[in-house]
Amino acid sequence: MNAATTAVTDAAKLDAARVLLTSLGISVTDLANAPENRPPVPTFAEYIPKITDAVGEGTRRNYGTYWNRILTRWGHRRLDEPTPTEIELLAQEIRATALVRRNSRGGRSAAEHLIAALRCLFRHAETDGLIPTGSNPALKVPKPRRLPSTRCAVANDRLAEINHIAATTGNDPELDTLLLRLHTETACRRSGALALRPQDLDETQCLIYLREKGETARWQPVSPTLMRALIRHAQQRGAPKDGQLLRYTSGRPITRRRYDHLWTRIGKHLPWAAAQQVSIHWLRHTTLTWVERTFGYGIAHAFAGHTDEAGDTGSTTTYIRGQLHEIAAALSTLTGEQHPLALVA
Repeated sequence: MNAATTAVTDAAKLDAARVLLTSLGISVTDLANAPENRPPVPTFAEYIPKITDAVGEGTRRNYGTYWNRILTRWGHRRLDEPTPTEIELLAQEIRATALVRRNSRGGRSAAEHLIAALRCLFRHAETDGLIPTGSNPALKVPKPRRLPSTRCAVANDRLAEINHIAATTGNDPELDTLLLRLHTETACRRSGALALRPQDLDETQCLIYLREKGETARWQPVSPTLMRALIRHAQQRGAPKDGQLLRYTSGRPITRRRYDHLWTRIGKHLPWAAAQQVSIHWLRHTTLTWVERTFGYGIAHAFAGHTDEAGDTGSTTTYIRGQLHEIAAALSTLTGEQHPLALVA
């Protein structure tokens, strides 16, 4: 066999190898980067409990239901077995069987959360070296396009109706009115209110320390009236300094269910609130809309506790970012009470 014949044969072998690798979805780079002693790939049933214990409470709450669905469907399968097509089919099934509520939007949220839960799971598997880096199949499945939110600012007369019902019905009007005022003044999220502790209150400067999603934290101005109410609530209900502040009359910490009961009760008295599925997050929209209209985008951005991330308007936001005394001034105008940090014109 001469050199020319040998070269032709070698080229044919290389072409055959490329075809085989392509059919298997493997590149030459994958082969070069593959570790020699990769641990055996576990099944979903073996791996999901480990991830559940490793992630934070918020992630566990958001994805736990979907990980359970994955366990039911794919518990016996290895992590490297499902393909993007199988993931897309499962997302369509989850979307079609999603619980129908009055504010449902065709199961889009369920499908989105399933894909996000799988992306999180496979990302941990990559980090643990169980699947090759860059092989996350859920990243190849697009999430359903998000529709614009139906939440909006609540008109003043409607907000007054909400506060009236909270103050005159239920088994703990003091707690419910405190919740509504806290969210209206600070535009905080539910997680921020539930994480609030007595040690997070700066009585002298009328500031509270809010810890919210994404491990963000900030000092937020509150009115002297709200500060006194928070301190009195903590003292009367026996909240320990480093424990949850918001509590029932029995001293037991409240949970997210208190919000559910509150808005269910308000909806029974105010049919418009039930029809529109008004929730505590609507108060955040209400306050931030007012701040933006009255004081501008920069102060509203800071009032909301938003952080500058990729996709924001760019480095210019550095120069329009609201300062603490400006947030305090906006709060003073909102509540009609002078705040110790607000600059007096």
